[in-house]
Amino acid sequence: MFSKFAPKYAALALSVVAALSLAGCKDQAPSAQKGPQEVGVVTVEISTPVMTTELSGRTSAYQVAEVRPQISGIIQKRTFTEGQMVKAGEQLYQIDPALYEAAYEEAVANYELARANARRSAQLVKVNAVSKQDNDAAQAQMKTARAAMKTAKTNLDYTKVQSPISGRVGRSEVTPGALANAYQTFMTTVQQLDPIYVDVRQTSTEMLRLKHEIASGKIKANGGAVEVTVLLEDGSVYPQKGKLTFTGEEVDEGTGMVNLRAVVPNPNGDLLPGMFVRARIEEGARPDSVLLSQRCVMRDPKGQAYVYVVTPENTIEQRNVVADRVVGTNWLIESGLKAGEKVVIEGIGKVRTGAKVQIAQPAAPATEAAAK
Repeated sequence: MFSKFAPKYAALALSVVAALSLAGCKDQAPSAQKGPQEVGVVTVEISTPVMTTELSGRTSAYQVAEVRPQISGIIQKRTFTEGQMVKAGEQLYQIDPALYEAAYEEAVANYELARANARRSAQLVKVNAVSKQDNDAAQAQMKTARAAMKTAKTNLDYTKVQSPISGRVGRSEVTPGALANAYQTFMTTVQQLDPIYVDVRQTSTEMLRLKHEIASGKIKANGGAVEVTVLLEDGSVYPQKGKLTFTGEEVDEGTGMVNLRAVVPNPNGDLLPGMFVRARIEEGARPDSVLLSQRCVMRDPKGQAYVYVVTPENTIEQRNVVADRVVGTNWLIESGLKAGEKVVIEGIGKVRTGAKVQIAQPAAPATEAAAK
């Protein structure tokens, strides 16, 4: 039995030995040398970016007027539709005018009588028919009656409650038949929404930094008003640009923030009071600056920013840079790089200092457009 299968086992053993011998030869053969690592680079360029700062804030009405009656009486009717646009001087409510009409008619009669007495007295004093003292009293009574007539006319006019400003009228807080007390009863609110305010806050540190950079010439500030771009809650850009009109003169002791206010056109009423927005404020142009894609910049365990630079000999050099501010999707490089140098952007994880590399063509742009 054993002799029958012996040749087959012998052949199998010889094939295994041959395979092991070939494997040993392969292990002993010298390994093929890999070529230089291919990397993508960007070329450092000098530019003059417009520096911007994004701050969060909320919108508020340009003008707000609380409508209150200036006389007391029963409200007869409301003459507006809640939420509609009204003009300054447009009637909103009617207060019962009956008592004020009667008071005005009485004041007119008293004035006419006093005026007649004053005219008669003025003629009689000329012929000494009345004393000067009586004449003076008659003239004073005429003036008092005239003032009372004007007051009565004003009160009668106040029965028509008018809008003090142009804008959008809010919800009515009173109904016909209610008693309105002079200067006390809150009736409704009118808000002017075109233009509209955008109120934001900035740290005092950032404000000082901006002032120092403008004073040193690093940033060339625009001579005119500072433009403001509004970003809505959904990330879209509001089409109308505003102007920065107010910078607070006090720093909040609790937060270290300074209030800023911009005026933004709002012709279609898209912006409503209380909306959360972001304001992109243009600080000015910064000449002779280096912008570098954020993908190029790394940081060591101590937080020091660095990049990989390809030397003229095609070797990798680790270069420390100062990158403390983001502009769009790029870093503003304060120092550490010069125009024309090539910085690694692709293949960063596969290179090390001193390693030989091969630059892939073509080179990528040094900066990347900000996300819309």
